[in-house]
Amino acid sequence: MGSSGSPTLRQQRLGVELRKLRERAGLSTSAAAALLGVNQSRISNIEAGRYAVGADRVRTMARNYACPDRDLVEALAGMTGGRTRGWWEEYREFLSAGLMDLVEMEHHAHGMRIGVVVHIPGLLQTTDHARALFSSSVPPLEQYEVERRVSLRIRRQEILHGSQPTPLVAILHEAALRMGVGGSATARAQLAYLAEMSEHDNVTVLVVPFGGGTFTGSGQPVVYASGPVPQLDTVQLDTDYGCEFLDAEAQLARHRTVLDRMEQSALKPTESRDLIHRISQEI
Repeated sequence: MGSSGSPTLRQQRLGVELRKLRERAGLSTSAAAALLGVNQSRISNIEAGRYAVGADRVRTMARNYACPDRDLVEALAGMTGGRTRGWWEEYREFLSAGLMDLVEMEHHAHGMRIGVVVHIPGLLQTTDHARALFSSSVPPLEQYEVERRVSLRIRRQEILHGSQPTPLVAILHEAALRMGVGGSATARAQLAYLAEMSEHDNVTVLVVPFGGGTFTGSGQPVVYASGPVPQLDTVQLDTDYGCEFLDAEAQLARHRTVLDRMEQSALKPTESRDLIHRISQEI
C-alpha cells in the first residue's frame, strides 16, 4: 500500500501504537526496517500514519516486536488500510479535519460515555436544537453552512440506531436541561426527545441535579470512546480551537475517573427521566 496523504486520527493512532510496540521491544527504526525488509523511512512514515499499511504487515511487525497481546494485535490489524471511505467524506472539504476525525472516532467506537454541563450532547440533539445552536455561532455562519452542520450532526446519530447500535452513557448536569435553547417549544421538544432516547436499550441518560454536592470536572465536555481493546480508547475534548484527542494512559485514566465521579453524583436512569419530564413541564 502507498502513501495515504494527510492521515486521519485513526491512521495516526495506528502509527503511534506501532511505535510504542517497537520502542517496548527496544528496537530502533533502522533495526525494525531491517526485520521487515524495508528502508528506515518506510517505518517512520508508517508510524506517522503517512503510509497505509496492511493487516498482515501489522501482524508481522507485531511478531518482530515480540508483542504477546493477541487481542491488541488483531485490533491494530483491524485499523489498517487507507482513509475510511465513510459517509462523512462528502462533508470533508468544507468542515474541519478535527470534526471529521470525531465522526470517524464515533463510527468505530465500541461504546461511548459523554459528560456535559451546559449542552445537550450532539448525538442526542434534535434538528431544531442543533439549528438554533449553529445559528448563534460567533462569527455568524451563512445559512447554507448552518444546514450543512445540522445535517452532519443528525447523520452522526445513526450510530445509535440500527441492528448493532453503539452503547452510549450520557451524563448531563441539570443546567444543560434548563438552557432553553431555541425557545420554549424547541426546548420542550428537545427534552421529550432526550427522554425518549433514554428508553432505548443502548442509551443511558443520567442527570446530575442542582444541589448534588461537589461537582467533578471543569465543565468542559468530555467524550470517552471505547476501542476494541482498552489500549485503543480515546478521549475527545472541545476547545476554542477545535477538537482535541487524548490517548495517553494517564489521560485516559484521569477522564475515566472524572466520568465515574459524575455518574456517582447523578440520579438513577428512571429518576433522571422523571426530572427531564418535570423540567419540560416547567419551561
